[in-house]
Amino acid sequence: MSEIVDQINHVHREVGTREVPDGGARTVLLRRTYDAAIEDVWDACTDPERISRWFLPVSGDLKLGGHYQLTGNAGGEILRCEPPRLLAVSWLFGENPGFSEVEVRLTAEGEERTVFELEHVAVVPPEMWDQFGPGAVGVGWDGALLGLTLHLTGEGAPADPEAWQASDEAREFMTRSSERWGAAYEASGAPAEVVAATARATTEFYVPAR
Repeated sequence: MSEIVDQINHVHREVGTREVPDGGARTVLLRRTYDAAIEDVWDACTDPERISRWFLPVSGDLKLGGHYQLTGNAGGEILRCEPPRLLAVSWLFGENPGFSEVEVRLTAEGEERTVFELEHVAVVPPEMWDQFGPGAVGVGWDGALLGLTLHLTGEGAPADPEAWQASDEAREFMTRSSERWGAAYEASGAPAEVVAATARATTEFYVPAR
């Protein structure tokens, strides 16, 4: 197993539910620890230039109450910003996206170690959840955490991200991510047959047959 694929093993995943003003929401949570100071992790998650190096280019009025837009991806409002521990944003994509928020929480463990948590809470159309379960969004967030990991360790993102996405290494990474989200879904109480079907659909979406 490559070092990149092995990063899957460093992330804790949880799947749950929550009531929000728009109704019943689904939640996915990722947690991992970085060997980096909390200020460095915070800066990597909030400085536009650094965000573009490990995630996507971002534009907008990047302050509390302002709006952001990730190139070709989500946009929304900056709801909470409490340096260096808490960032919460609405996470909206496409027409009529409904309720969707992302919260990043950082906790220092000494001077050079930080616990990173990302929780995505969204009202998901039942037909989409029934087909893909948590993996539809979870695999994407695993990819984001991989990018942050490579950035914080100084390795940097692949020189050609599109080519890497089609590589055997990336396909193995996404396959294992889908499996881990299936395990987290089952741990939340989902029936084994439902977990198997949604994990299979997620893997087929992210890792189509060649």
